Amino acid sequence: MNEKRRDNKGRVLKNGESQRKDGRYLYKYVDAFGETQYAYSWKLVATDNVPKGKRDCISLREMEQEIRRDREDGIDTTGKKMTLCQLYTKQNEQRANVKKGTQNQRKQLMRILKEDKLGSRSIDTIKPSDAKEWALRMKEQGYAYQTINNHKRTLKASFYIAIQDDYIRKNPFDFKLNEVIENDTEPKIALTEEQEKALLLFVKTDKIYQKYYDDVLILLKTGLRISELCGLTVTDIDFINEVVVIDHQLLKNKEVGYYIETPKTKSGIRQVPLSQEAIQAFQRVMKNRPTPQPIVIDGYTDFLFLNQKGYPKVAIDYSTLFSRLVEKYNKCHETSLPHTTPHTLRHTFCTKLAQRNMNPKDLQYIMGHSSINITMNWYAHASIDSAKTEVKRLIA
Repeated sequence: MNEKRRDNKGRVLKNGESQRKDGRYLYKYVDAFGETQYAYSWKLVATDNVPKGKRDCISLREMEQEIRRDREDGIDTTGKKMTLCQLYTKQNEQRANVKKGTQNQRKQLMRILKEDKLGSRSIDTIKPSDAKEWALRMKEQGYAYQTINNHKRTLKASFYIAIQDDYIRKNPFDFKLNEVIENDTEPKIALTEEQEKALLLFVKTDKIYQKYYDDVLILLKTGLRISELCGLTVTDIDFINEVVVIDHQLLKNKEVGYYIETPKTKSGIRQVPLSQEAIQAFQRVMKNRPTPQPIVIDGYTDFLFLNQKGYPKVAIDYSTLFSRLVEKYNKCHETSLPHTTPHTLRHTFCTKLAQRNMNPKDLQYIMGHSSINITMNWYAHASIDSAKTEVKRLIA
């Protein structure tokens, strides 16, 4: 009869267990794929002491319990040891054909993960508390709430892939961010009719900003996204049918310069009806625009909105313009405008039509919203604003 194997303390070792010459314990097992794997620990059981100078760890027997549980649940004991960076890379590889904007967001998140201690952690060791601490570190580094929330949502999706592949059981990023850090995002606002009229009058009469009157008017009367406005070419304006055709947007970054993308979503491809004011504004833009440079961007040419050098304007140009314009307006008026961006004018357009009870599906189409829920949120916003107005009118 074979003598049972024992450790240096005389304790009987189980099948698969052994002790190395340096005193460390080893557990040898076969994983779900038939591959031989090894687990090591300085402790056989939890009550053992770790040798002086060695890092504390869980005992071999505890490891064995985890391994058996993983095997019973079908958990891939090898896959769960991949790092968070490796998991995120795997997720991106499964959907490689994405827009340049998405590619840039992926690069930013990968850089963040590589610079943060969480990125090198194996995914099976990341707990909800670790994910929440990551969010807090992001906040301390100055990232905006919405940026953190977007990255959290992405990592949550990464861990769902890991769960589906049987690497782990739970998703550590399945929590509400506003329960960890305060949502300090400025609420999206719409200009009142009085503010809209005052803004247009100021732009029309100001010596510096009057040349941008048609740009501002068109944004207010069409609800276009600023990248959609920048991408408009002469052929996109259909004066016969009185619509503007939206099927692309113009963007620019430091790496590639100008480039064309399809709209934000499939619903973004649409035809936006034009009012007479908008038609006249487009006609003035075509008549007064600077001599265009012979530029072709991904097959598109004859852009409508040009800078003084004849090159197409992009979102950053309008962001800077609105910042300075509103700053000057507020210095000249007792009643200031709220924080106003090109996107504010889009919200203003949408809110106005919702207040006038446009059919929600029609408004969804005009705005290019991917979901009717997005559109209906503006109806809810419009309803409370109009309700306040009515109360004041009736009670005053």
